[in-house]
Amino acid sequence: MTLHVPPDLLARYDRPGPRYTSYPTAPCWTPAFRGADHRDSLQRAALRPGAGMAMYVHLPFCRSMCFYCGCSVVIAKDQNKGERYVTDVLREAALARQALPAERPVVQHHWGGGTPTFLPPDQLERLFKGLLALYPHQPGAEISIEVDPRVTTVQQLAVLAACGFNRISMGVQDFDPTVQQAIHRIQSFEETRDLVQAARSVGFGSVNLDIIYGLPHQEPQRFARSLELVLGMRPDRIACYGYAHVPWLKKHQRVIDEAALPRGAAKLGLYLQALTAFGAAGYRAIGMDHFALPGDGIVEAADRGALHRNFMGYTTHAASDMLSFGITAISEMSGAFAQNVKALHEYREHLDRGELPVERGLRRSDDDERRRAIILDLMCRFRLRYADHGGSDRFRRDYAAALLQLEPLQHDGLLVIDDDGIRVTDLGRLFVRNVAMPFDAWLERQRQSEKPMFSRTV
Repeated sequence: MTLHVPPDLLARYDRPGPRYTSYPTAPCWTPAFRGADHRDSLQRAALRPGAGMAMYVHLPFCRSMCFYCGCSVVIAKDQNKGERYVTDVLREAALARQALPAERPVVQHHWGGGTPTFLPPDQLERLFKGLLALYPHQPGAEISIEVDPRVTTVQQLAVLAACGFNRISMGVQDFDPTVQQAIHRIQSFEETRDLVQAARSVGFGSVNLDIIYGLPHQEPQRFARSLELVLGMRPDRIACYGYAHVPWLKKHQRVIDEAALPRGAAKLGLYLQALTAFGAAGYRAIGMDHFALPGDGIVEAADRGALHRNFMGYTTHAASDMLSFGITAISEMSGAFAQNVKALHEYREHLDRGELPVERGLRRSDDDERRRAIILDLMCRFRLRYADHGGSDRFRRDYAAALLQLEPLQHDGLLVIDDDGIRVTDLGRLFVRNVAMPFDAWLERQRQSEKPMFSRTV
């Protein structure tokens, strides 16, 4: 697929905007929502016994800081910290289980970080078996983990596979030495390739590789070599994320030389380069930043219109509830978000008092629910049918202001509005965040804040 983006169009739409892994987005949440409110959400969730839910575990420890990182991490060398943290996560999980007396089988179970394989094999097994005893899995559940090839061993992979993990995601970012030095992540192709092969040999059925475009010193020729190396490993899925430069939120990003960052047309050009390379290699574009081989479950879900989006990104399991554990972890239960505290000592203090360690959250209103459904349609399916949202007359009445804001986007060829609904074009997929933004009722008040909140849409 070859797309041309005129410079004037790029200038109009390259602006800050949410990635919509949630709606309402996290800056809208309030510290008035605490552990007692989360407990109430869990008790409400018990009214749906048997309904599947997702689970996320945040394992924040890393041995060193990657300068591009936008995650919540704790730099540590002592593995004893990980052992104590496993104990605390299991304590939190037990507290949540007390508030959720009904059986809710887990259909998607994911560990992210940080670096989950900071934990030694015995602690990985202890954590998984402890959670499984509290929250049984539905047969066929997707059980996945993010790993760093620089620190992950074959022994760890074997333990994870024996536990039941069936999908693995490995960070690559870029194989170019100049880029790696600039982002403080030195990772050879050979150690990555060997770990991919080891993961397959111990039984992982799906391997995903993450790459990032827009990093310092990336330029087309060198980026082409990284793409070639990634494709040579033939991963089942590839996630190709735009680098989110948010130094006001992540202070370590200030180390990055902003003059070395590709921006605007240069950054978009890198993504278009990846889009072309992946397409030529037989990968299907899924959502706004995922690619997969035909026959992969995420492709089948996209074709059925069943793709879902949450804090773990695009997923094939459209569970309406997600229960999460660990510092900064975000749960989404019974129409309410709940985010845990950031500091390890605060996390432990809450647990010592027998409290769910929630720092902020939000219970969605009826209007939030309707707008969330609209944004999910646009972000996951690139189309919206009025019939799915109360019919044409009601939709045009309730969202007249949003439709008015979309008229320039239709004029620019990003979408088509007709009697049936809204369809995002191939060109518009590059700017799908912009397409969703007019339906965000919270966005205007966020724009009035003196502090920047979002990365740029390109």
